Amino acid sequence: MKKLVAFALACVLFAAVPAFARTGVLLVAFGTSMDTARPAIDAIERDYKAANDTVLMAFTSDIIRKKLAREGKPVLSVNAAMNKLAEDGVTELRIQSLHIAPAEEYAQLERMVVKNIVKHPGRFQSVKVGYPLLVSSADLDAVVDAVLASLPKDRRPDDAVVLMGHGNDRGPGDLIMAAAANAFHAKDPHVWLATVEGANGFDNVLPRLKASGAKRVWLQPFMIVAGDHANNDLAGPEEDSWASRIKAEGMTPMPHLKGLGEIKAVRGLFLSHTENAVIDLVNTKKSDD
Repeated sequence: MKKLVAFALACVLFAAVPAFARTGVLLVAFGTSMDTARPAIDAIERDYKAANDTVLMAFTSDIIRKKLAREGKPVLSVNAAMNKLAEDGVTELRIQSLHIAPAEEYAQLERMVVKNIVKHPGRFQSVKVGYPLLVSSADLDAVVDAVLASLPKDRRPDDAVVLMGHGNDRGPGDLIMAAAANAFHAKDPHVWLATVEGANGFDNVLPRLKASGAKRVWLQPFMIVAGDHANNDLAGPEEDSWASRIKAEGMTPMPHLKGLGEIKAVRGLFLSHTENAVIDLVNTKKSDD
């Protein structure tokens, strides 16, 4: 009799427990096709694999993915990666944006994710998206400290530093990069942040850089990878590169091509954003209004 009761109780408890949920992480970056830029991406992926059983990387750039495919080094799109994770049995998915700010590319990522969820209802129990690198004052303070600590040890006290961000003129990205530029300069008056796109271009920084009296200027990307922009627009030999323009003003450019993904503290911040992600795009509730 006792065995029958125990068996019946076990059946009830088993029925009350939901199907086993398998978790997975999808990392999403714009991407790079440069082998010299891969250490930053590889370091992020390595840290995530150390903390999670199932991790995939996706690039949002169609051009980069096509180029890598031709070279025999394919990387999945967001849609293909979500499909692959579902096929592998992942039901609770965390997607981590590797963007700098919640600007246009991050919004595009959210749209991609929602489109996949709508097309395949019920496939995931939850899909939580981690915020990009800079979404709070605490994030900005941590990143400023991490980047300044990553500068070359042989930087002299009177050496200037110029950081290159990508930026854009759409969405809140421009405002966030302006806040970052102010934070860096407030922490170290010899450090400037300018962007390839948007309001805070290098044209705004160069006159102030020259007026500072600096003889040497360290150049470092404020991007996840030291890719095409870093190697060409920042440190390239072309006349319009930032390095060439600095040299033309009588200063010595000192390229230090290290992507943000190569900085341990930055990777740790991404990990914390993934762990603390609360926006579930599967289980969003409509307003009562």
